[in-house]
Amino acid sequence: MTSVSSTPLVAGAAEAAPAAGGPRKPGALNRRGRIIGLAAVLPALVVVLGFMIYPVLFALFISFNNSNGRSFKWVGLDNYVRILTDPLVHGVFLTNLKFLISVPLVIFVSIIVSVLLFERVRGWKFFRFIYFLPNVLSAVVIGIMFKQIFGYYGVVNEIVAALGGERIQFFTTGNLAIAVIITALVWSGFGYQSLLLLSGLTSIDPAVFEAAALDGAGWWKRLWYITLPNIRRVLGFVFIINVLYTFTSLFGFIYVMTAGGPGYDTTTVDYLVFLKAFDTGNKGPGAALAVLLFLFIGLLTVLQNKVFRVSEED
Repeated sequence: MTSVSSTPLVAGAAEAAPAAGGPRKPGALNRRGRIIGLAAVLPALVVVLGFMIYPVLFALFISFNNSNGRSFKWVGLDNYVRILTDPLVHGVFLTNLKFLISVPLVIFVSIIVSVLLFERVRGWKFFRFIYFLPNVLSAVVIGIMFKQIFGYYGVVNEIVAALGGERIQFFTTGNLAIAVIITALVWSGFGYQSLLLLSGLTSIDPAVFEAAALDGAGWWKRLWYITLPNIRRVLGFVFIINVLYTFTSLFGFIYVMTAGGPGYDTTTVDYLVFLKAFDTGNKGPGAALAVLLFLFIGLLTVLQNKVFRVSEED
Protein backbone atom coordinates (compact mmCIF):
# COMPACT_ATOMS: atom_id res chain seq x y z
CA MET A 1 0.00 0.00 0.00
CA THR A 2 2.84 2.41 0.85
CA SER A 3 4.65 1.98 -2.45
CA VAL A 4 1.41 2.27 -4.43
CA SER A 5 0.29 5.48 -2.69
CA SER A 6 3.69 7.20 -3.01
CA THR A 7 3.93 6.71 -6.76
CA PRO A 8 1.44 9.45 -7.72
CA LEU A 9 3.18 11.87 -5.34
CA VAL A 10 6.57 11.21 -6.93
CA ALA A 11 5.13 11.57 -10.39
CA GLY A 12 3.44 14.85 -9.40
CA ALA A 13 6.70 16.22 -8.02
CA ALA A 14 8.54 15.22 -11.21
CA GLU A 15 5.93 17.01 -13.29
CA ALA A 16 6.09 20.13 -11.11
CA ALA A 17 9.91 20.38 -11.21
CA PRO A 18 10.23 21.32 -14.90
CA ALA A 19 7.47 23.86 -14.45
CA ALA A 20 9.31 25.54 -11.58
CA GLY A 21 12.70 25.44 -13.29
CA GLY A 22 11.47 26.10 -16.81
CA PRO A 23 12.38 29.09 -18.99
CA ARG A 24 11.29 32.46 -17.68
CA LYS A 25 9.16 34.89 -19.61
CA PRO A 26 11.05 37.36 -21.87
CA GLY A 27 9.63 40.30 -19.92
CA ALA A 28 11.08 39.03 -16.65
CA LEU A 29 14.48 38.47 -18.23
CA ASN A 30 14.52 41.97 -19.75
CA ARG A 31 13.49 43.52 -16.45
CA ARG A 32 16.21 41.63 -14.60
CA GLY A 33 18.80 42.64 -17.23
CA ARG A 34 17.83 46.31 -16.87
CA ILE A 35 18.15 46.12 -13.10
CA ILE A 36 21.58 44.49 -13.32
CA GLY A 37 22.69 47.03 -15.92
CA LEU A 38 21.54 49.99 -13.82
CA ALA A 39 23.28 48.56 -10.77
CA ALA A 40 26.50 48.15 -12.75
CA VAL A 41 26.56 51.75 -14.04
CA LEU A 42 25.32 53.31 -10.81
CA PRO A 43 28.81 53.90 -9.28
CA ALA A 44 30.04 55.58 -12.48
CA LEU A 45 26.83 57.60 -12.65
CA VAL A 46 27.33 58.86 -9.11
CA VAL A 47 30.92 59.87 -9.93
CA VAL A 48 29.84 61.70 -13.10
CA LEU A 49 27.01 63.51 -11.36
CA GLY A 50 29.10 64.34 -8.30
CA PHE A 51 32.37 65.38 -9.87
CA MET A 52 31.38 66.66 -13.33
CA ILE A 53 27.76 67.66 -13.81
CA TYR A 54 27.25 69.25 -10.39
CA PRO A 55 30.36 71.51 -10.61
CA VAL A 56 29.33 72.61 -14.11
CA LEU A 57 25.83 73.49 -12.97
CA PHE A 58 27.19 75.22 -9.87
CA ALA A 59 29.62 77.27 -12.00
CA LEU A 60 26.71 78.24 -14.24
CA PHE A 61 24.78 79.39 -11.16
CA ILE A 62 27.76 81.41 -9.86
CA SER A 63 28.15 83.12 -13.25
CA PHE A 64 24.82 84.87 -12.67
CA ASN A 65 25.89 86.09 -9.23
CA ASN A 66 28.46 88.18 -7.45
CA SER A 67 29.87 85.66 -5.03
CA ASN A 68 32.82 85.09 -2.74
CA GLY A 69 31.99 81.39 -2.56
CA ARG A 70 29.84 81.72 0.56
CA SER A 71 27.30 84.44 -0.23
CA PHE A 72 25.53 85.06 -3.51
CA LYS A 73 23.99 88.20 -4.99
CA TRP A 74 22.02 87.73 -8.19
CA VAL A 75 23.17 90.08 -10.97
CA GLY A 76 21.76 88.31 -14.02
CA LEU A 77 23.82 88.80 -17.19
CA ASP A 78 26.04 91.56 -15.78
CA ASN A 79 29.05 89.26 -15.45
CA TYR A 80 28.70 88.13 -19.07
CA VAL A 81 28.39 91.71 -20.32
CA ARG A 82 31.45 92.65 -18.28
CA ILE A 83 33.48 89.76 -19.75
CA LEU A 84 32.40 90.34 -23.34
CA THR A 85 33.27 94.04 -23.17
CA ASP A 86 36.55 93.65 -21.27
CA PRO A 87 39.56 94.66 -23.44
CA LEU A 88 41.78 92.37 -21.37
CA VAL A 89 39.67 89.35 -22.37
CA HIS A 90 39.92 90.36 -26.03
CA GLY A 91 43.71 90.67 -25.78
CA VAL A 92 44.07 87.35 -23.98
CA PHE A 93 41.94 85.62 -26.62
CA LEU A 94 44.22 86.96 -29.36
CA THR A 95 47.23 85.76 -27.37
CA ASN A 96 45.64 82.33 -27.13
CA LEU A 97 45.35 82.26 -30.92
CA LYS A 98 49.15 82.57 -31.15
CA PHE A 99 49.50 79.23 -29.43
CA LEU A 100 47.64 77.62 -32.35
CA ILE A 101 50.99 77.75 -34.15
CA SER A 102 51.85 74.64 -32.15
CA VAL A 103 49.07 72.63 -33.85
CA PRO A 104 50.55 72.31 -37.38
CA LEU A 105 54.04 71.95 -35.89
CA VAL A 106 53.15 69.03 -33.64
CA ILE A 107 51.10 67.38 -36.41
CA PHE A 108 53.95 67.70 -38.91
CA VAL A 109 56.45 66.15 -36.49
CA SER A 110 53.95 63.45 -35.54
CA ILE A 111 53.35 62.49 -39.18
CA ILE A 112 57.06 62.09 -39.89
CA VAL A 113 57.66 60.10 -36.71
CA SER A 114 54.60 57.85 -37.16
CA VAL A 115 55.54 57.04 -40.76
CA LEU A 116 59.08 56.15 -39.74
CA LEU A 117 57.77 53.93 -36.96
CA PHE A 118 55.30 52.37 -39.38
CA GLU A 119 58.13 51.54 -41.78
CA ARG A 120 60.03 50.01 -38.85
CA VAL A 121 63.32 51.78 -39.16
CA ARG A 122 66.18 50.31 -37.18
CA GLY A 123 65.48 50.63 -33.44
CA TRP A 124 61.82 51.58 -33.99
CA LYS A 125 60.63 49.85 -30.80
CA PHE A 126 63.14 51.77 -28.69
CA PHE A 127 62.27 55.06 -30.38
CA ARG A 128 58.55 54.42 -29.89
CA PHE A 129 59.16 54.22 -26.14
CA ILE A 130 61.41 57.30 -26.11
CA TYR A 131 58.99 59.43 -28.14
CA PHE A 132 56.06 58.56 -25.89
CA LEU A 133 57.99 59.21 -22.66
CA PRO A 134 57.34 63.01 -22.55
CA ASN A 135 53.60 62.32 -22.53
CA VAL A 136 54.00 60.53 -19.19
CA LEU A 137 55.41 63.67 -17.56
CA SER A 138 53.04 66.24 -16.12
CA ALA A 139 52.74 69.76 -17.50
CA VAL A 140 54.31 71.11 -14.31
CA VAL A 141 57.42 68.94 -14.69
CA ILE A 142 57.77 69.84 -18.37
CA GLY A 143 57.28 73.52 -17.57
CA ILE A 144 60.00 73.48 -14.94
CA MET A 145 62.35 71.66 -17.32
CA PHE A 146 61.93 74.20 -20.11
CA LYS A 147 62.09 77.12 -17.70
CA GLN A 148 65.47 75.84 -16.55
CA ILE A 149 66.71 75.08 -20.07
CA PHE A 150 65.78 78.54 -21.41
CA GLY A 151 66.55 80.45 -18.21
CA TYR A 152 69.17 83.18 -18.09
CA TYR A 153 71.75 80.68 -16.84
CA GLY A 154 70.17 77.70 -18.59
CA VAL A 155 71.64 75.32 -21.14
CA VAL A 156 70.58 77.39 -24.15
CA ASN A 157 72.13 80.59 -22.82
CA GLU A 158 75.28 78.74 -21.80
CA ILE A 159 75.65 77.59 -25.40
CA VAL A 160 74.97 81.13 -26.67
CA ALA A 161 77.57 82.56 -24.27
CA ALA A 162 80.12 79.90 -25.23
CA LEU A 163 79.69 80.90 -28.87
CA GLY A 164 80.38 84.52 -27.97
CA GLY A 165 76.80 85.81 -28.00
CA GLU A 166 74.84 87.69 -25.37
CA ARG A 167 72.50 85.84 -23.05
CA ILE A 168 68.84 86.08 -24.03
CA GLN A 169 66.03 86.95 -21.62
CA PHE A 170 63.48 84.52 -22.99
CA PHE A 171 60.85 85.14 -20.33
CA THR A 172 60.88 88.94 -20.28
CA THR A 173 59.68 89.27 -23.89
CA GLY A 174 56.19 88.09 -24.75
CA ASN A 175 56.87 86.57 -28.17
CA LEU A 176 60.04 84.80 -27.01
CA ALA A 177 58.20 83.36 -24.01
CA ILE A 178 55.39 82.17 -26.28
CA ALA A 179 57.97 80.54 -28.57
CA VAL A 180 59.44 78.65 -25.60
CA ILE A 181 56.00 77.48 -24.48
CA ILE A 182 55.15 76.34 -28.03
CA THR A 183 58.42 74.39 -28.12
CA ALA A 184 57.44 72.70 -24.86
CA LEU A 185 53.99 71.88 -26.28
CA VAL A 186 55.43 70.29 -29.42
CA TRP A 187 58.03 68.30 -27.47
CA SER A 188 55.53 67.02 -24.93
CA GLY A 189 52.74 66.21 -27.38
CA PHE A 190 54.18 64.73 -30.54
CA GLY A 191 54.76 61.26 -29.05
CA TYR A 192 51.12 60.70 -28.17
CA GLN A 193 49.94 62.13 -31.50
CA SER A 194 52.42 59.84 -33.30
CA LEU A 195 50.86 56.76 -31.70
CA LEU A 196 47.39 57.93 -32.74
CA LEU A 197 48.53 58.37 -36.33
CA LEU A 198 50.40 55.07 -36.18
CA SER A 199 47.15 53.32 -35.26
CA GLY A 200 45.60 54.80 -38.41
CA LEU A 201 48.54 53.73 -40.54
CA THR A 202 48.27 50.12 -39.40
CA SER A 203 44.74 49.96 -40.84
CA ILE A 204 46.03 50.60 -44.39
CA ASP A 205 46.49 47.52 -46.57
CA PRO A 206 50.27 46.99 -47.07
CA ALA A 207 49.57 45.81 -50.62
CA VAL A 208 48.72 49.40 -51.53
CA PHE A 209 52.22 50.58 -50.59
CA GLU A 210 53.82 47.62 -52.35
CA ALA A 211 51.91 48.33 -55.56
CA ALA A 212 52.86 52.02 -55.41
CA ALA A 213 56.52 51.14 -54.88
CA LEU A 214 56.45 48.77 -57.86
CA ASP A 215 54.98 51.59 -59.97
CA GLY A 216 57.95 53.77 -59.07
CA ALA A 217 56.31 56.04 -56.47
CA GLY A 218 58.92 57.51 -54.15
CA TRP A 219 58.66 58.02 -50.41
CA TRP A 220 57.14 61.52 -50.63
CA LYS A 221 54.61 60.51 -53.29
CA ARG A 222 53.48 57.55 -51.20
CA LEU A 223 53.16 59.85 -48.19
CA TRP A 224 51.16 62.49 -50.08
CA TYR A 225 48.92 60.32 -52.27
CA ILE A 226 48.45 57.20 -50.14
CA THR A 227 49.31 57.72 -46.48
CA LEU A 228 47.69 61.09 -45.77
CA PRO A 229 44.39 60.44 -47.62
CA ASN A 230 43.96 57.10 -45.85
CA ILE A 231 44.42 58.60 -42.36
CA ARG A 232 42.28 61.68 -43.04
CA ARG A 233 39.87 61.01 -40.20
CA VAL A 234 42.68 60.31 -37.72
CA LEU A 235 44.41 63.53 -38.81
CA GLY A 236 41.16 65.40 -38.31
CA PHE A 237 40.77 63.96 -34.83
CA VAL A 238 44.37 64.86 -33.93
CA PHE A 239 43.85 68.39 -35.24
CA ILE A 240 40.66 68.82 -33.19
CA ILE A 241 42.13 67.62 -29.90
CA ASN A 242 45.20 69.82 -30.37
CA VAL A 243 43.11 72.93 -31.01
CA LEU A 244 40.99 72.18 -27.95
CA TYR A 245 44.14 71.58 -25.92
CA THR A 246 45.50 75.05 -26.71
CA PHE A 247 42.32 76.63 -25.34
CA THR A 248 41.73 74.47 -22.27
CA SER A 249 44.92 72.78 -21.06
CA LEU A 250 47.79 75.29 -21.07
CA PHE A 251 47.28 76.33 -17.46
CA GLY A 252 50.07 74.12 -16.09
CA PHE A 253 52.64 75.41 -18.59
CA ILE A 254 51.69 79.07 -18.09
CA TYR A 255 51.50 78.87 -14.31
CA VAL A 256 54.95 77.30 -13.95
CA MET A 257 56.87 79.01 -16.76
CA THR A 258 55.60 82.61 -16.95
CA ALA A 259 52.62 83.09 -14.60
CA GLY A 260 50.99 84.86 -17.54
CA GLY A 261 53.76 87.45 -17.84
CA PRO A 262 55.39 89.64 -18.75
CA GLY A 263 52.22 91.58 -18.04
CA TYR A 264 49.50 89.54 -19.73
CA ASP A 265 51.58 88.71 -22.82
CA THR A 266 51.45 84.94 -22.26
CA THR A 267 48.13 84.74 -20.43
CA THR A 268 45.69 82.26 -21.97
CA VAL A 269 41.93 82.11 -21.57
CA ASP A 270 41.99 79.18 -19.14
CA TYR A 271 44.63 80.95 -17.04
CA LEU A 272 42.55 84.14 -17.05
CA VAL A 273 39.62 82.11 -15.68
CA PHE A 274 41.85 81.24 -12.73
CA LEU A 275 42.95 84.85 -12.24
CA LYS A 276 39.41 86.24 -12.32
CA ALA A 277 38.00 83.51 -10.10
CA PHE A 278 40.68 83.27 -7.40
CA ASP A 279 42.71 86.49 -7.50
CA THR A 280 39.67 88.63 -6.73
CA GLY A 281 36.93 88.47 -4.14
CA ASN A 282 34.25 87.95 -6.78
CA LYS A 283 34.07 84.57 -8.50
CA GLY A 284 31.19 85.54 -10.78
CA PRO A 285 33.23 86.97 -13.72
CA GLY A 286 35.59 83.99 -13.65
CA ALA A 287 32.65 81.57 -13.76
CA ALA A 288 31.08 83.55 -16.61
CA LEU A 289 34.33 83.40 -18.57
CA ALA A 290 34.52 79.63 -17.94
CA VAL A 291 30.96 79.17 -19.25
CA LEU A 292 31.73 81.25 -22.36
CA LEU A 293 34.89 79.21 -22.95
CA PHE A 294 32.85 76.02 -22.61
CA LEU A 295 30.34 77.25 -25.20
CA PHE A 296 33.12 78.41 -27.53
CA ILE A 297 34.88 75.03 -27.31
CA GLY A 298 31.61 73.20 -28.01
CA LEU A 299 30.91 75.35 -31.09
CA LEU A 300 34.51 74.99 -32.27
CA THR A 301 34.34 71.21 -31.94
CA VAL A 302 31.13 71.02 -33.99
CA LEU A 303 32.60 73.22 -36.74
CA GLN A 304 35.85 71.23 -36.88
CA ASN A 305 33.93 67.97 -37.01
CA LYS A 306 31.94 69.32 -39.96
CA VAL A 307 35.12 70.39 -41.75
CA PHE A 308 37.07 67.17 -41.22
CA ARG A 309 34.02 64.87 -41.23
CA VAL A 310 35.67 62.74 -38.55
CA SER A 311 32.53 60.82 -37.68
CA GLU A 312 31.62 59.99 -41.29
CA GLU A 313 32.53 56.79 -43.05
CA ASP A 314 34.49 56.88 -46.30
